[in-house]
Amino acid sequence: MSDPKSAPVQTDVRTQEKRRSFLKAAAVGAGVVGFALAGAGPVVLRKEQRLRPPGALDERDFLASCIKCGQCVQVCPVEALHPADLTDGFGIGAPFIDPRHQACDFACDVAQCILACPTGALSYEKPGFLTVRAGATLAAAPELVAAEKPGEPLQFKERMGVARLARPDACLSVQNRGISGPARPGFHGLKRYSDVDRWKPSHVDEHPYQLERCDLCVRECPIKGAISIEPKTGADGVVRLTPVVHEACVGCGTCQMMCPAEPAAIVVDARETWEGGA
Repeated sequence: MSDPKSAPVQTDVRTQEKRRSFLKAAAVGAGVVGFALAGAGPVVLRKEQRLRPPGALDERDFLASCIKCGQCVQVCPVEALHPADLTDGFGIGAPFIDPRHQACDFACDVAQCILACPTGALSYEKPGFLTVRAGATLAAAPELVAAEKPGEPLQFKERMGVARLARPDACLSVQNRGISGPARPGFHGLKRYSDVDRWKPSHVDEHPYQLERCDLCVRECPIKGAISIEPKTGADGVVRLTPVVHEACVGCGTCQMMCPAEPAAIVVDARETWEGGA
């Protein structure tokens, strides 16, 4: 009788192939789940809100309607729109504005991004079946400082966000300081300077200033009546000339982009609503 220990081991090719297939499928499945969780992570953790283009629907409706086609990104004359990356989870590919790097100054006069949107994710006016958040609606249609026809307003009805003086101690106006030279030397963001060429935006660092007291957030705001410099009494009892944001603010981010302080003294809170003061 032959010794079973000395018998050759029989290799079951089919069993090994099934095992390999199972392991591959498990690895792929784990990767898919991991990718999905990575995408959901920023949403679950409530990542910092993105500033959306003019006329964007409320965030949930916007993400459901936007097909990430990039047409709004392509038509923006100041290249303010960018598609979100993987860290935005479910919002990957959706357009957003980083106002410190490039604000929306409505250099197109008509919000071309809204006209280019094929789905209504960007719209001049919400359809009747969608609710409007309290404080999101502008009291009056925003009027451009550089409008071709004075008094001709922009058509969209809701604000993108609201500006806020986040760091008053860093504000040059509050410090009674002026500015000599470009607002931000070496900064290549684009802005429409209507006294130069109202249809051709140019680089911010190509435009020097000579100001005894900085007022760039007011001077360069594209919306009439959105911000002003006013005397305000501080906690120490001293009256200082301070930027004050008004209801007309649409949250375009131009004040944040133009602020000479680093980081900016004034910022835009994305999708913030108006509650009677800022």
